[in-house]
Amino acid sequence: MNMSRSEFRKNVATVMAGATGAQAVPLLAAPLLTRMCTPADIGTFSVWLGIVAVASIVATLRFEAAMVLDHGKRQQRLCFGVVGYCASLLAVALTASLVLARLAGVPALNPMPWFGLLTVGLATWLTATTQTTLAFAASHKLFDKAAKAKVLAAATIAVTQLALLYAGLEGAALLAGQLIGLGAGLYAARLLVSPPAARLRLTLSTAQRGYLVKHRAFWRYSLPSSLLNTLVGQLPLFMIGFHHGALAAGLFALTQRVLNAPIALIAASVLDVFKRQAVHEFQAAGHCRDIYRATLKTLLLLGIGPALVLGLFSPQLFSWVFGPEWRPAGELARILAPLCFLNFVASPLSYVFFVAGKQKVELLWQVALFVVTVAVFMAPLSLHDSLLGYAIGRSLLYVVYLYMSHQCSGAARAVA
Repeated sequence: MNMSRSEFRKNVATVMAGATGAQAVPLLAAPLLTRMCTPADIGTFSVWLGIVAVASIVATLRFEAAMVLDHGKRQQRLCFGVVGYCASLLAVALTASLVLARLAGVPALNPMPWFGLLTVGLATWLTATTQTTLAFAASHKLFDKAAKAKVLAAATIAVTQLALLYAGLEGAALLAGQLIGLGAGLYAARLLVSPPAARLRLTLSTAQRGYLVKHRAFWRYSLPSSLLNTLVGQLPLFMIGFHHGALAAGLFALTQRVLNAPIALIAASVLDVFKRQAVHEFQAAGHCRDIYRATLKTLLLLGIGPALVLGLFSPQLFSWVFGPEWRPAGELARILAPLCFLNFVASPLSYVFFVAGKQKVELLWQVALFVVTVAVFMAPLSLHDSLLGYAIGRSLLYVVYLYMSHQCSGAARAVA
């Protein structure tokens, strides 16, 4: 039975209420953080966080997306077991590799403190496990409980970071606060939604290997696609830091944080509800075009206002909110505002590729996006020109992306 429009809006409102708290807390804390940290500290922390974001995609094999499609109790227990095994293995391997690389004198790792290198694996495991737990909550429409866990995690991160900075821990405070908040959020999520327990094993069981085969499209196509997407999101920060220094990286990191807020706040909330309704509509009618178009209109209306404000007033807003030394970050935000709007609209609708079984199409698009991003930031351009080229190239690709996702929403294929 399809979800009614009123129920859809109610669920979106529930998820958005939690996401508002989860995003409002760090945004409210940001003006204090920018006055207690240097741009270089924030740049180093953002690079560490970027590594965790990329690694956690690999750790889940994108099976958290399969949780909604295959939501039987036994299948979800198998999913938790597979993700737990992969996340644990990757956490150990990643930590060991980074430590050995640092001891071998790899120059790229010199700015990263030892504490950061030793905790990347732990942060990856916590992030991957939390994502899977929240996907379980979405599959059972436990949106309110998932929202509470997100708010608790965000509040713990912000409060702990500020407390540790006040205590004089300096740059390491950002890393330690993030770890403590991730742990608190995972504990709260598991306590609230009670996911099935999955015993960690040294090897995968026969049933777990069968689960890998059954959902192989996710790690064959969705994993590389999501990995490329995350890499593209982090690549500008890495390349800016490499070519223009820690100061520029810190300015861009704050710009990303502010611009990504509406995506994490509203678009992700819409996605949590859209993906379940899209699956149901596809199963009932063989397409999900109605809910796709309704969601597209909602996202367009919600995104246009913030995009206009950022495009017109971001330098003044950044200077007022974060301090005069952060005004250049506002100049960067002005350049990226149109791209932020298109990303806001396109991101939630990307789930239609999973529903229609068109992961390979999305993967090809992600490859094109990766190539464009690398080409722009490898060119000998100024920071302003690099970001302008990046914004134009990626915006054009997002227009293509929206067209392809709309076509997939009408594909006559039932969900397995």
